[in-house]
Amino acid sequence: MGKVGAAGGSPARLSALLAGAGLLVLCVPGACGGGSCCPQLPPGSAPRWAPTPGGFLRPGPRGRAAATPLPLLGRPLFAVAPGDRALSLERAPGTGASEAVAPRSGRRRRSEAGPGKAERGEGASRSPRGVLRDGGQQEPGTLERDPDKATRFRMEELRLTSTTFALTGDSAHNQAMVHWSGHNSSVILILTKLYDYNLGSITESSLWRSTDYGTTYEKLNDKVGLKTILSYLYVCPTNKRKIMLLTDPEIESSLLISSDEGATYQKYRLNFYIQSLLFHPKQEDWILAYSQDQKLYSSAEFGRRWQLIQEGVVPNRFYWSVMGSNKEPDLVHLEARTVDGHSQYLTCRMQNCTEANRNKPFPGYIDPDSLIVQDDYVFVQLTSGGRPHYYVSYRRNAFAQMKLPKYALPKDMHVISTDENQVFAAVQEWNQNDTYNLYISDTRGVYFTLALENVQSSRGPEGNIMIDLYEVAGIKGMFLANKKIDNQVKTFITYNKGRDWRLLQAPDTDLRGDPVHCLLPYCSLHLHLKVSENPYTSGIIASRDTAPSIIVASGNIGSELSDSDISMFVSSDAGNTWRQIFEEEHSVLYLDQGGVLVAMKHTSLPIRHLWLSFDEGRSWSKYSFTSIPLFVDGVLGEPGEETLIMTVFGHFSHRSEWQLVKVDYKSIFDRRCAEEDYRPWQLHSQGEACIMGAKRIYKKRKSERKCMQGKYAGAMESEPCVCTEADFDCDYGYERHSNGQCLPAFWFNPSSLSKDCSLGQSYLNSTGYRKVVSNNCTDGVREQYTAKPQKCPGKAPRGLRIVTADGKLTAEQGHNVTLMVQLEEGDVQRTLIQVDFGDGIAVSYVNLSSMEDGIKHVYHNVGIFRVTVQVDNSLGSDSAVLYLHVTCPLEHVHLSLPFVTTKNKEVNATAVLWPSQVGTLTYVWWYGNNTEPLITLEGSISFKFTSEGMNTITVQVSAGNAILQDTKTIAVYEEFRSLRLSFSPNLDDYNPDIPEWRRDISRVIKKSLVEATGIPSQHILVAVLPGLPTAAELFVLPFQDPTGENKQSAEDLEQISELLIHKLNQNSVHFELKPGVQILVHAAHLTAAPLVDLTPTHSGSAMLMLLSVVFVGLAVFVIYKFKRKIPGINVYAQMQNEKEREMVSRVSHPESRAHIPQTELRRPGQLIDEKVECQLIGE
Repeated sequence: MGKVGAAGGSPARLSALLAGAGLLVLCVPGACGGGSCCPQLPPGSAPRWAPTPGGFLRPGPRGRAAATPLPLLGRPLFAVAPGDRALSLERAPGTGASEAVAPRSGRRRRSEAGPGKAERGEGASRSPRGVLRDGGQQEPGTLERDPDKATRFRMEELRLTSTTFALTGDSAHNQAMVHWSGHNSSVILILTKLYDYNLGSITESSLWRSTDYGTTYEKLNDKVGLKTILSYLYVCPTNKRKIMLLTDPEIESSLLISSDEGATYQKYRLNFYIQSLLFHPKQEDWILAYSQDQKLYSSAEFGRRWQLIQEGVVPNRFYWSVMGSNKEPDLVHLEARTVDGHSQYLTCRMQNCTEANRNKPFPGYIDPDSLIVQDDYVFVQLTSGGRPHYYVSYRRNAFAQMKLPKYALPKDMHVISTDENQVFAAVQEWNQNDTYNLYISDTRGVYFTLALENVQSSRGPEGNIMIDLYEVAGIKGMFLANKKIDNQVKTFITYNKGRDWRLLQAPDTDLRGDPVHCLLPYCSLHLHLKVSENPYTSGIIASRDTAPSIIVASGNIGSELSDSDISMFVSSDAGNTWRQIFEEEHSVLYLDQGGVLVAMKHTSLPIRHLWLSFDEGRSWSKYSFTSIPLFVDGVLGEPGEETLIMTVFGHFSHRSEWQLVKVDYKSIFDRRCAEEDYRPWQLHSQGEACIMGAKRIYKKRKSERKCMQGKYAGAMESEPCVCTEADFDCDYGYERHSNGQCLPAFWFNPSSLSKDCSLGQSYLNSTGYRKVVSNNCTDGVREQYTAKPQKCPGKAPRGLRIVTADGKLTAEQGHNVTLMVQLEEGDVQRTLIQVDFGDGIAVSYVNLSSMEDGIKHVYHNVGIFRVTVQVDNSLGSDSAVLYLHVTCPLEHVHLSLPFVTTKNKEVNATAVLWPSQVGTLTYVWWYGNNTEPLITLEGSISFKFTSEGMNTITVQVSAGNAILQDTKTIAVYEEFRSLRLSFSPNLDDYNPDIPEWRRDISRVIKKSLVEATGIPSQHILVAVLPGLPTAAELFVLPFQDPTGENKQSAEDLEQISELLIHKLNQNSVHFELKPGVQILVHAAHLTAAPLVDLTPTHSGSAMLMLLSVVFVGLAVFVIYKFKRKIPGINVYAQMQNEKEREMVSRVSHPESRAHIPQTELRRPGQLIDEKVECQLIGE
């Protein structure tokens, strides 16, 4: 993972390096006014510290093998340390200064002259701010100067050898990307672009090439095509001679490939738009390309031909196989989305990634955007029960759940480092908001112990998390962290991977040599740990592998870290002591393997001077690098840091061309260093020489010798130390107490470590301690503190549990469900396990080890099943029960009820399901004007309407995670009539028996009736019924105008019915189905309902009246039947109930639901067109 520091980049602010290729990526939001004008961060662009929602497993900021450069805006000046291969820089529109900011920096500061601020001359030091005593209070009258401890500045101006070259014709270009191959190569490539912020695209570009370390440049536009607009520059990390250029995809999608360090190019057309590239860490011609439509392509010919690997790949979640962990170097790891939106972890070969050849190393789905493949580890996240669970695979073995302290209850995790076979992770626990706890793992990455609590974090402008942790380069196990204590942020240092931490001792004197009284723990030195590969930002910290003892950082002295009064400090003994070197922010670069420190002042004004130190920052000399003051846009040192050439990029004014100043420091030295120019230096921590179990001695150049080191001079001698208690950390489940002992936590049972072994076998019984990973100590207390092999004790089964693999209590019918049997204690090898699935099937196992992958079972029926497990051995037994809900997906809900009913009559509403057997269901009903729903476990309810009008009834059916709904409308009247309609037989030939056809035919029939009779349409409701032969219901409804007057009586409805029947019997109602196809509409029979209540709870007089009305009804029936030859009168409710028995059945009767034809299930759109019998209903 590399250095953490600013623990993250974001789409709008990040810096990264092409591993080995050196493409520095920078982007700062807000440069275009209100929002960010930076393009979207492409996946694969180095810091893998991706901005994701809380609770997601997120990687640390280690760079990938390739990165996509981005435009940037920001600070007036920034610098790239030697060894950085390339940078991307940009000028701010409408200002005199170019700006740039390194994205991993969490804070931005601008040093410039303004109202009330006098700009001091370069290098001029200010008066000391005073002596600090007891937490930073100034105590007058106690100043004592110590000139030997003061930082010395030589004000005599010296001249560096330099040449200047102008990129003529590119004055309007506001972005530049620079690549310097280095390592004995004199070639420098520069791509300049004009980015139009209004259009959001690149409108011009130029490609320049130098073959003399930047003394002169040649413009190559004619070699790549005069009309070609270039967008990005890539360099193969394993062969610097291979260059790749991308054209602007808005104009054309092409690649330009060079195999001679950019001298000549070949163009290749693409049929997709590249968003990012990922080079193989070993094979120079193997590349992965991620397209804008989320497809992943591979090329084995350095981009000349491409092959599709996978669609739906998650951005930034694809990786090459890690050498050593995978046998196949062409294996690709990726996270892909399924059609239904789930994410899964896949692996396949780059040239053979068919469905049959893809593997799924993690069973089931994973949380979106959570796959990390890093060194020997693979991490995924799976959320269940509202909690994230993290899984790790070490060296591609089976996944195991990562074990944090039991009550850590993480809500967010970042994998910071996987160096040296150990995982360093930052975890935000349930009770933390702006801080994280640091945890460190065992070798397998499974068991984690606490390293440091409450490390400060901050959120970037795009929501990314930045954690204040920095790993010092060149010294393994050494970290700096900013910890929050009582709302104060303080800087701590560790030399043994978090085993012990201490505050930083402030310098003894200030810049002028005056004493600084700063007493621990009330006052100390605090540093800004916002890391960037580009050190020229506010709050920088920098170290180099080739200069292991030198650390340069900005910070302050006092009781806590502050954003004001920032000074620059340097340590030349690996953090034991510090010196103040500048009172203002500077960018400090390492040259000549750290033998030379170069400092440039942070300023928005043009400069022509810089400062050099040859003695690790003790003294500084002033040098001019240009005769004309330059607005500095960036600085690039030659990769490898073996030579002393640096290029400064800038401009004389806003409208001038890019000026490239080549600075050669070799003239400063008159010879190379010899053996006698070096002295030994021993790494230590406050005098303790044994660090990480060894004494390490480095070679350092003597401060008074001004010679050029050339190749890395920091050769090291190492001698192991005798092990002491300080070389051991607390093991998992143990906590360090005030007396220094590691004792079991209240939640941890040490005997649980033996639960996975059997009688006669042995296990490692923890002593409560484990040696810090990569610690090289020997002998001493090593034997005492190391876990001991111990015979497994015989134990009766205890703590038996049975759960599903995904933690859910539901399973799907016809699909495998995986059951996991967990046992806290017991002899796993000599235990009989019996599992009864509750569906008549049971299995037995002779030991738990045979069930490590779970027990798979398929349920063929829905329902609630009682799953029991019984565990027995010679010492006892235990049992557990799981109630498992087996369901099948609910596909459709149809609400069945009459279209018309009478006031104060009970109405039956039934929810009909497809499929009919889906398991445990919950029904939620809304009807009438009720605002509160009725919740039932039955699929049928009865209710009444007390007023006339149109009423809506809605039912929602909850089945597992699915909720389906249907809504119907029912008309409520005091009385109405219904008439059954039939049609000429030829209509059946055109009836597909689908709801849409029935709705359309109903509308046509109603129109024909209105035209034939002249009856207002408000009186007529037509519904074609499902099935053959084709039939329909005609409802004759009362209607009153909006004033409430002119409401029709029973006699009016009778007259309308007679008119309708008269026209129907005369064959006056017909319609044309299609040209030449006439359909006649006939009357089948008419029904009516009594106007009284039929319930049996009335008094005797009411019953007499009821009987009278019944006899009158029968008389009417006789008259209609024999005199008018029309259908007989019947009670609507009776006929309707008969129809319901034909069409639908109650959900509470599962034996009948299975026989419901799917064609009879109706959807919410079928409110008025299906299922009606024609009757008269009234009070």
